[in-house]
Amino acid sequence: MTAEPAAGPPPATADATAPPPSLVAGVGASRGVPVAEVLDLVAATLARAGYASRAVTALATVAARAAEPGLVGAARRLGVPLRSYPAEALAAVPVPAPSDAARAAVGTPSVAEAAALLAAGPGAELLIGKRKSAPSGRAARATCALAAAGTGGTGGTGGTGGTGTIFPAPATDSIPAATGLPHEPDLRHHGDAEVRGADGAPTDLTDLAVNVRTGTPPAWLKAVIAASLDGLAAYPDGRAARRAVAARHGLPVDRVLLTSGAAEAFVLIARAVPARRPVVVHPQFTEPEAALRDAGHTVERVLLDERDGFRLDPAAVPEDADLVIVGNPTNPTSVLHPATALAQLARPGRTLVVDEAFMDAVPGERASLAGRTDLPGLVVLRSLTKTWGLAGLRIGYVLAAPGTVAELTRAQPLWPVSSPALAAAEACCTPAALAEAAAAAGQIAADRAHLLSRLGEFTGIHTVPAAEGPFVLIRLAHAAAVREELRTRGFAVRRGDTFPGLGPDWLRLAVRDRTTTDRFVAALAGVLAGGAAEVSGSGRGGGPAD
Repeated sequence: MTAEPAAGPPPATADATAPPPSLVAGVGASRGVPVAEVLDLVAATLARAGYASRAVTALATVAARAAEPGLVGAARRLGVPLRSYPAEALAAVPVPAPSDAARAAVGTPSVAEAAALLAAGPGAELLIGKRKSAPSGRAARATCALAAAGTGGTGGTGGTGGTGTIFPAPATDSIPAATGLPHEPDLRHHGDAEVRGADGAPTDLTDLAVNVRTGTPPAWLKAVIAASLDGLAAYPDGRAARRAVAARHGLPVDRVLLTSGAAEAFVLIARAVPARRPVVVHPQFTEPEAALRDAGHTVERVLLDERDGFRLDPAAVPEDADLVIVGNPTNPTSVLHPATALAQLARPGRTLVVDEAFMDAVPGERASLAGRTDLPGLVVLRSLTKTWGLAGLRIGYVLAAPGTVAELTRAQPLWPVSSPALAAAEACCTPAALAEAAAAAGQIAADRAHLLSRLGEFTGIHTVPAAEGPFVLIRLAHAAAVREELRTRGFAVRRGDTFPGLGPDWLRLAVRDRTTTDRFVAALAGVLAGGAAEVSGSGRGGGPAD
């Protein structure tokens, strides 16, 4: 199958020495278009511009065709998002080749060209105008155009008029390089891997990769855990800890389920909660999606947009999604979504899972839904790992309607939480412990402000605004090289490319005390000045601004 040219700009020639721009293929399609026809047309269009198929970062189309199997399948095969826009939004985009036939069919004079330009973002350039597919023996069912992101846009991270885009997650955790498809994030990579050596052994690196509060667990909590060891001969009894958690949130006991860390809760939800269309809002902690896929679910991703500050727009979530998982504050973006926005996602027939593992690090726990009992299908997850330094003990809990708690309980093994973990859970819910956690949250906020201020001294480092968690997300050129060089200078930071929706230019930094931050900034300045990355477009090597 080949593609025949149609009206539009002449083909651009790719500079083989320059990194490719963010490329978006706009696709118009008739009902029943085969996946192969779409793939062949996209490949031919990219080739005309001098690029291979793997260079495309997104497909875009009109909303009326967003569920067309040929387009959905092509996006899945390419491993890229399929973005869709209302016909009226596309109709407002000036294009060189408007079509009366397209206007009559879907309400806009252009699908392929307008969708490509809209998805590529502000300042986008149309590289290849609309082309038709040329299947043998029948009429064309697809058109394609190619646009590149302008210098003011992020290219392929969303379009104007929407803060989230939907695309199917690939069927496997990784895509072999031999396929030529874009890299699929490693959902099983976590920050603890950054602080270990190649052989898995611990290192003496200063840890900015794991979001556990330093100096924890406190001495009093260690004493509580140690005292519980005298009772190890008995089977665990979680009733006291369950009552303590319920009282801490002002809930009945039958709305609480204790788990072996919040991560176990994701596995229980994936196994016990029936879902026809599960959706995970990304970028966020990757274990929810990994657990769903392990349980045999086909997962869709709603990707939040950097240009919108990674903020949640409830309208971006498909109306018929019957399981929705979102973090708040979200790891790794540190964005705190308003409770009102999250509440809009709740409805009868849908399970809404809000991961609040870092909520106790937010002063006042504003935006928490933990105490809400009026929202249908709400499931809130909490962890004691981060604030209290209990990652090795494994203790978390679920807050949900009694029926949901009962379903999840049936999926749990017997005695899932150890006696020491139960003792810790009970102790961390006392008034004194809550006061200590609140003070820690205030200190984290002050330390985070200092970290953001110091990062603001660099001309080429972009931080996600309005961070509210005990970590910040940054974007800079050659982040992988910077991360490796920082290790040689004694610092471990978290790579960002394993989070769906991010890429190789992202790093996550845990918030630490001012002294540690200042040492880190000095090391970072040394790395950038040494040429490990050209962060600044001014040619100054990305060092602190004057």
